Amino acid sequence: MSTKIILKTIPEDPGVYQFLTEDKKIIYVGKAKNLKKRVSSYFQKNIKSRKTINLVKNTKFVEHVVVKSESDALLLENSLIKENQPKYNILLRDDKTYPWICIKKERFPRVFLTRKFIKDGSEYFGPYTNVKVINILLNIIRTLYPIRTSNYNFSQKKINNPKNKIFLNVHRNGGHSLILGFKEFDKSLIDNLISEKQYNQNIKHTRDILNGKFSDIKSVLKKKMLNYSDNLEYENAQNIKEKLVLLENYQSKSTVVSQRLSNIDVFSIISDLDFAFINYLQIVNGRIIRFHNQEVRKRMNESDEKILSHIVLSLRERFNSKSTIIISPYDFKKLIDLKFIVPKTGDKKKLLDLSYKNAKIFRLERNKQIQLIDPEKHINRIMEQMKIDLKLEFEPRHIECFDISNIQGSNNVASCVVFKNGRPAKKLYRKFNIKTIEGQNDFGSMQEVVFRRYSRLLNEEKELPNLIVIDGGKGQLSSALNSLKELNLLNKIPILGIAKRLEELYFPNDPIPLYLNKKSETLKIIQQLRNEAHRFGISFHRDKRSKSSFISGLDGIKGIGENTKNKIFKKFKSLSRLKNTSDNEIINEIGKSKAQKIINYLKDNN
Repeated sequence: MSTKIILKTIPEDPGVYQFLTEDKKIIYVGKAKNLKKRVSSYFQKNIKSRKTINLVKNTKFVEHVVVKSESDALLLENSLIKENQPKYNILLRDDKTYPWICIKKERFPRVFLTRKFIKDGSEYFGPYTNVKVINILLNIIRTLYPIRTSNYNFSQKKINNPKNKIFLNVHRNGGHSLILGFKEFDKSLIDNLISEKQYNQNIKHTRDILNGKFSDIKSVLKKKMLNYSDNLEYENAQNIKEKLVLLENYQSKSTVVSQRLSNIDVFSIISDLDFAFINYLQIVNGRIIRFHNQEVRKRMNESDEKILSHIVLSLRERFNSKSTIIISPYDFKKLIDLKFIVPKTGDKKKLLDLSYKNAKIFRLERNKQIQLIDPEKHINRIMEQMKIDLKLEFEPRHIECFDISNIQGSNNVASCVVFKNGRPAKKLYRKFNIKTIEGQNDFGSMQEVVFRRYSRLLNEEKELPNLIVIDGGKGQLSSALNSLKELNLLNKIPILGIAKRLEELYFPNDPIPLYLNKKSETLKIIQQLRNEAHRFGISFHRDKRSKSSFISGLDGIKGIGENTKNKIFKKFKSLSRLKNTSDNEIINEIGKSKAQKIINYLKDNN
């Protein structure tokens, strides 16, 4: 597939992209706030960078994964570069990593920023792409809760050692807190003499903050902010307000990196009539190190569950996965001797949702690519899907849609638009002046127009549509059915009505409407029909009102008949434009004699 087509179908979401060689070797990994714009920038004609020119020259495939935020894209890019060491990545090929907040596993735990992830039982929160957020969090924690900053060892062995006089003094105060000794060497707690139990309680509150549980701390900060404001200390109040805003925007958990996860494979699947689209995420040590999309042709009545059960095995073997835990929408433990999880909440559910999102985007891209490469194949898929969704006997290759337009019962008109193979056939559009109905009567107008349209097609022995769409609910649909019945076409042409409020689809003799997925191609085609019929009808209605106003504005001019008025209207469209037109233009259109009468009339009746 050409790069040009791929670039046209890349989404405009934040994410990470990979450039690959002919043999599928990753040579560059990048992040983007907008994938489409960023990836397209590499393929511009005016690129001067030698590195970029060589990179594009060696790129045969472009892959990408969509993530929740720009921050997640930054973290995922870092993980993928470390895992794959791509040739053209220079800036992040070292061991640089993003910082974490650590609660150290020790007596009287410290809380500090670190870039080293040590598996010693300590708790790590992050990673963070914004050091400012870390400093604000640590500042808030240390303001609210006394947490030691020194790195002294408070193990019982050290305390019992007679050489450590300072610890012996603390120990001798048995009934008091061990932290009483802090005042001699840790200034951060000189005014905060608390018990070990209370210190551990502070660590628990700190853990809650780092996990994103802010309700308690936010209420404390809000009270302080209001107190400062009441005391006219606006600078202090503003300072606390800024901390509250940061807390609101802070996310303690990244979707793409989590120290709570280990080695996991994530699979998701979504399908249409002919194909299934699978997304695979490989997580190692809590980080996504690989993403992969795969398209599979479905067999007759083959379920998503059955397709995915085969793909899980093949992709794990292909990418040499050793994970013993698999997250998927189905539990395959009867087929495969591994631990399967179908998550409902938490980090694992976020990963499954991320995988689903990428599977859906992959399907959308493939459909767009097919549309660009093979439009006929794309149309066939849509027509077949519409036939299934609307329970039709035949594919709706020829659809006609009707709409009524009027304003307070004046200038009643109707429109009929025609779609062939899912696309507008504008040469076949038709306009109708309502002839038998007076005032605002959409039901009666619809009945008249449908009767006139199909009585004429029958008389002229022209092709009838495969589907009729009525812009309106049950009332308009019933009116159209009356006309079909009178023409002996009832049950010979499928017909439905679409109501605008909730996009309900109404069928004859069925009180319960059909609700299609908002993203389904079938609903999109019907909405496009309805919108086009409305646009075409409104346009006709405006022209009719303008013409009526134009012609009535020229009434009373002797020697100017209806044909002349119509000719002038067709050329100049409105009285205001006619008034601003030069005399010569009017003369060239209708001749000097008639033009002079109109020019004089407009001047006299300005």
